[in-house]
Amino acid sequence: MLVSAEFVVCDGPRRGQRIAMPGVRLTIGRDPGSGLIAAGATASRLHAEVLWEESGYVLYDRTSRNGTLVNGVLATCHRLRHGDRITIGEETYRFATAEAVTPLGAPAASATQTAVVAREPALRVVITGGGPVGLSLALLLDDLMGSRVAVTMYDERWMQAGSDVVWKDERHGNVRRQQVVTIQSRQYLLLPAAVQARLFGPGCYTEMWPVGPDSIRGQAPRNVRIAHFEDVLLDLANEKADRIRLVPTAFDPAEQHETVANSHVLAICEGSRSPTRDRYSDRFGVPDGSAYSLAGEHLQDVVLGLRVRSDLPDPMIVALTVAQNRFLLNSLRGEGFLNMRLTDAEAAEVIGIDPVRREFRDCIASRPCTMVRDEHDDFRCSTHHTLFLPALVKGSGLWRRIMDGLALFGVAEEHLTAVTAFRLDMVQRSRFSAQLYAATPTTPGTYGFLLGDAANAIHFWPGRGLNSGLVSAVSLARTVDEAWHRGSLRDADFVRHEAAMAMLQYRHKSRAWRAMVATEADGSQWAIKDKIAQGIDEGRAGLLDRDADIEALLERLRTIRTRLASRLPGLPDDTVLRNHLQRLSGETLRTLQLSGPWDTAVVGGEEVDIDLFSRQPVAAAALAA
Repeated sequence: MLVSAEFVVCDGPRRGQRIAMPGVRLTIGRDPGSGLIAAGATASRLHAEVLWEESGYVLYDRTSRNGTLVNGVLATCHRLRHGDRITIGEETYRFATAEAVTPLGAPAASATQTAVVAREPALRVVITGGGPVGLSLALLLDDLMGSRVAVTMYDERWMQAGSDVVWKDERHGNVRRQQVVTIQSRQYLLLPAAVQARLFGPGCYTEMWPVGPDSIRGQAPRNVRIAHFEDVLLDLANEKADRIRLVPTAFDPAEQHETVANSHVLAICEGSRSPTRDRYSDRFGVPDGSAYSLAGEHLQDVVLGLRVRSDLPDPMIVALTVAQNRFLLNSLRGEGFLNMRLTDAEAAEVIGIDPVRREFRDCIASRPCTMVRDEHDDFRCSTHHTLFLPALVKGSGLWRRIMDGLALFGVAEEHLTAVTAFRLDMVQRSRFSAQLYAATPTTPGTYGFLLGDAANAIHFWPGRGLNSGLVSAVSLARTVDEAWHRGSLRDADFVRHEAAMAMLQYRHKSRAWRAMVATEADGSQWAIKDKIAQGIDEGRAGLLDRDADIEALLERLRTIRTRLASRLPGLPDDTVLRNHLQRLSGETLRTLQLSGPWDTAVVGGEEVDIDLFSRQPVAAAALAA
């Protein structure tokens, strides 16, 4: 039953003034449209909000710069009790309740309205990690549930700028990701229409890759820069400040225990090294790497990321990329990252040197850091003040192979502008959903969910990591929207979501495994990085047949051209390809040949259709029948 309540101003010029709770929701802030207009410049436009939830009023700090005090203590979420004192801006209010069943100064709610309030209080969702997956989840929930959901997001890579939250940049210790990612139409068409419209504005994307198994409605995959994706989604979240609260700090699961326990959902979207996931490892279980091992050793790749600009047309870039597994260029109008798979010996060379202290650092390989070309043509890490050692030793084998990779994709040396590195491996997870805290008389019971790389860190070579993360966000948003009608959640609500996550893990990781291993004619498997090392060793030993390797690569490229010609016009002919390959060293030709082509036939086939796990499309189909 809805209880009447009011806020009494305790100090200042308005002392004694009473502001009645106008029903189930009251906004507090400097905005003239607020239900309670807060005084003073230290109050934010939308500072806080009070919602009727589960037989009581709950105060939420929304987008405030200076915080909200309840009884002298900073609070982000607090169930109000008679006599609580709330300080916002330059004023303090005393919260008071009355015995009447209707709000003071407001007409009585009908029995129907009261029932709806009791049945559908706001779902409280905490999201850790404000990357593409976390932001997508927040916007999907807002699109599906509207005022039935209140989202709070945490990310230390953000900072406050006026009334908005924005991304930190290099001046604040955050190097933005400039990689280009490919989003499949099966995934981007699931995003809200407003998100799609902003993401894919004129000049913001290209359709470099042909239509494939993951393409629906005739829509091709789209390449976008990851920083653009993040910027658009954060801008949209800022525009939803009444329901999405952005907190520009790291989420500490130990310090935020009360916040989690007072929420219905904790969505963990912090990436593959998530500390929040590790905090709840007893709920989600221990990951198993044995499924992605050779001869009992967990397989791991190290990749060098080279920020480049290529002068080759997209069809030729696609053909050269698909023909081998040493280099991968994903670009937006020729600009992107050329990724170079390293051997174990090469990975040991990826280090920086402090030119002042003359110390070696592995920051580029372990953080990872991005080393940007400076005015002296050195690649410098602005965080650790190190230089990329292989670029200083121009005669090193690794630097020569990097130069051949540039030549393969028509990149002039001066158009290599930054270098980074990262490790890629995979593990099998036993579960993706778990009850973190049981319900009590004062807490709702909290369910936790692993999404994105926190759930399924996938080898990026087949290009499905972000796609898997987006699908996981769609699945969870649909699931809680369908389940949220009792004021509480239960294990049975997440059967379909858990099944969808398990299928995504199987489909995308089995595909990614094919990007890590090569299979010989006798059925034996080798790590692709070891086949590349074999090519380098044969080059050193002089065991090369340059013409034979060119012919083998040409035959492979002819097969690719035949397969893609109907979907990708403009593929180069044999003469163009032969002349291009002639520029490469014998050693590089050999490693390209031995690395093998992309295993598109084996990794093709049925994709995970998330609509199978949603009750809504099934119900619609039944009605149509």
